[in-house]
Amino acid sequence: MRQPALPLTLDGLPDTLVAGVDEAGRGPLAGDVVAAAVILDAANPIAGLCDSKKLSSGQRERLYPVIQERAVAFAIARANVEEIDTLNILQASMLAMTRAVRALAVHPAFVYVDGNRCPAWAWPSRAVVKGDSRVAAIAAASILAKVARDHDMVALDREYPGYGLARHKGYPTAMHLEALKKLGPSPIHRRSFGPVAALID
Repeated sequence: MRQPALPLTLDGLPDTLVAGVDEAGRGPLAGDVVAAAVILDAANPIAGLCDSKKLSSGQRERLYPVIQERAVAFAIARANVEEIDTLNILQASMLAMTRAVRALAVHPAFVYVDGNRCPAWAWPSRAVVKGDSRVAAIAAASILAKVARDHDMVALDREYPGYGLARHKGYPTAMHLEALKKLGPSPIHRRSFGPVAALID
């Protein structure tokens, strides 16, 4: 049975200029944390939007250009490994989300953020737990962030071969941990994360 379409808003807001924001890449040992912000067009709905983790890679790849074509506005932003190690992963994620909203070509009137807290910013906003399964704009943002980060990791795999980054996308799999022990951390590994820090120490 087809799932009902996710709503554009949860607060009785006008469905124009409401952005959804999500990030990808808090858990990996390598690479940037990537955030996306999306303002959807109520007059041009997108079928199949849901939490990116519930979609196959192929489904996410198919939706990635559709979201960019049909959205009123979208932006993708990052916080790099140095910022993650300096700030911590939570604050770096907040920074990436702030950069994504700031980069929107259209300023949102309201922002929904996936999770249980919002960045310290000037936009009226609401944190929505499991928002990528509850709000269409957050679901769209989760897809853009996930696919963009996956593309980053495929590119980094060519630059730093041997770690298997294109396969595990930087997550601490057995394959990745074994490669880290063998090769040592690369410049794009997060030195503040335990498995990487242990090898440095």
